[in-house]
Amino acid sequence: MTRTETHDAAQRSGWVGWIYFAGIVLLIGAAIDIIYGLMAIIGPNTAYFVGAQGGVASFNVAGWGWWSLIIGLAMVVLAFFLLTGRTWARILVTIVVAINAVSHVLSLPAQPWWAIIMIALDVLVIYAVTVHGRELRS
Repeated sequence: MTRTETHDAAQRSGWVGWIYFAGIVLLIGAAIDIIYGLMAIIGPNTAYFVGAQGGVASFNVAGWGWWSLIIGLAMVVLAFFLLTGRTWARILVTIVVAINAVSHVLSLPAQPWWAIIMIALDVLVIYAVTVHGRELRS
């Protein structure tokens, strides 16, 4: 005989769906970070930026690529554990997504629109996980 558990409708809110959305956004963001990381590691190691006054700056993108790859892989693993409702995953997702948002702030001069979109999604993920993450366990 199987036992079916029912949960009070007042106990769960619509934010449970947003937490699933946060997990999917984590997976998509992780895939993009992994692709960017691999492109930076495999591609040319130096990028050149020309400033408004004509100054030239060089930037080693291989280090940034490894950073994106590591953050992306961490986000993949944490997204799967988040979708299972683990409390420790909620805590680590908050930390890793906050670090990811800061890294996108650093990429604002190079990719302003993409960085703003990713920061906004990171903030949405942090809000959904911290405020309504407990509802996912039930």
